[in-house]
Amino acid sequence: MDQSELLRYFIAAAAFLAVLGMSWAARVFLNPERTARDRVADFTAKKQTENDLIVESAKKDGLAGRMSALASSGDSAEQQEHRRWLVQAGMRSRGAQEAYNLARTGLTLGLMGLGLLITWGNKPIFIALGALVGAAIGYYAPKIYVDNRRTTRQDVLMKPFPDAMDLLVSSVEAGLGLDAAFKRIAKEMEGSAPLLSVELQMVNYEVEAGVPRVEALRHLDHRTGLAEVNALVNVLLQAERFGTSVAQALRNHSDLVRKKRMLAAEEKAAGISPKLTVAMIVFVLPALFTVLVGPAAVNIKNIVLPAMGN
Repeated sequence: MDQSELLRYFIAAAAFLAVLGMSWAARVFLNPERTARDRVADFTAKKQTENDLIVESAKKDGLAGRMSALASSGDSAEQQEHRRWLVQAGMRSRGAQEAYNLARTGLTLGLMGLGLLITWGNKPIFIALGALVGAAIGYYAPKIYVDNRRTTRQDVLMKPFPDAMDLLVSSVEAGLGLDAAFKRIAKEMEGSAPLLSVELQMVNYEVEAGVPRVEALRHLDHRTGLAEVNALVNVLLQAERFGTSVAQALRNHSDLVRKKRMLAAEEKAAGISPKLTVAMIVFVLPALFTVLVGPAAVNIKNIVLPAMGN
């Protein structure tokens, strides 16, 4: 068997594994086998113990599990942090992490084979470079996609958050309890901020299901990944622990959130001037220079240069 035939077999095997991995990932997303307990754990971002991770990893002893293990480490803390990262991106299904790892493995192998196929016939250094570039794109593309999805989701959550804080302060100062205030805010913001409304409703559902309020608030922090939500959770926990006024603590935090949003808006506004300057230098100044200097250059060519030649 010569080298070219061996390479063709390798490309075919890589393409087969890529298609198999993507098919399995689609199956996990479209037809997840989940129980009611699994759904509650997904929505609450419940932490898994080391024994749970061992049991879950033992279930992944098939081809899909082995392919998924190629893109994941065996560290339970890292896997839990990875799981939380996917939840913050809105991927809450039980097989989201396995499907993500399968996508990374399948795309890495598939694009590496595609890079070999494209660069085949060139020098060995270009063939190796094509395989390396294809593998790198396949490995990092899913991560970039999930990062962008997580950032977009956090932006959508953050935009109505100061208004939700004002409603929370008004509700608590009007005499409502914290649980009733969360329920009222979630109901009021269903139309204007459905994503934030769902997250607040999840806090109410967990408390009604018997989850301690402290854990329900921490789950809210884990699901969103926002620094402002983390600060809100800490404020509520400290107010409950030390017996201070919840309304006053919420009002102070609401003022701080609005100031931070104003500072962020001012920072973005301050960055417009340098961007406009660069745009003017690149696009406007050449056109302006052509309009101003163009007629003079034509006159020099038609009048001055012939006169100097005579």
